[in-house]
Amino acid sequence: MIPALDLSASTWRKSSYSDGGGTNCIEVADGFPGLMPVRDSKIPNGPTLIVAAPAWTAFVDGVRTEAL
Repeated sequence: MIPALDLSASTWRKSSYSDGGGTNCIEVADGFPGLMPVRDSKIPNGPTLIVAAPAWTAFVDGVRTEAL
């Protein structure tokens, strides 16, 4: 079970893989050891996914592999 996180003071950063055109953008918030909060940049007050750090690392590695 992932504990509830207070994300109200989080600094969000957009993915470097975002296309910059306002579509297909995600943002992540650092500073939560072992967890990676992820949200849709177009809906900043919408739902946030909380992903375990190993799963996030596997996802990013997969994206990088596909981009090559």
